[in-house]
Amino acid sequence: QVQLVESGGGLVHAGGSLRLSCTASGSFLSINSMGWYRQGPGKQREMVAIIDRGRTVRYSDAVRGRFAIDRDNAKNTVYLQMNSLKPEDTAEYYCNAWIRLDGLESGYQHWGQGTQVTVSS
Repeated sequence: QVQLVESGGGLVHAGGSLRLSCTASGSFLSINSMGWYRQGPGKQREMVAIIDRGRTVRYSDAVRGRFAIDRDNAKNTVYLQMNSLKPEDTAEYYCNAWIRLDGLESGYQHWGQGTQVTVSS
């Protein structure tokens, strides 16, 4: 069974930084895209950043220029460096990955359990 385990959330003052990590474990063939989503209080879950296996990245307008996503394919890990944090970045952050388990080229979508990021003003 594949698991995504996140770490690195916490409480930080506005303007501060945090780094999130997410590692995939279990039995699988490979990982296609990896990314981060977030869900703030009373809001829908939204995409934050995505990186594909070839390291092409995509960011939401809300975080572009402040956040940076990266991955280490050898470690099956994706990172999210968050700088210049704002109170509106407060949310539960979820790791997402499309993981190949069999011949289905797109893979299957997996989610982490979430890690809380709270930014105080």
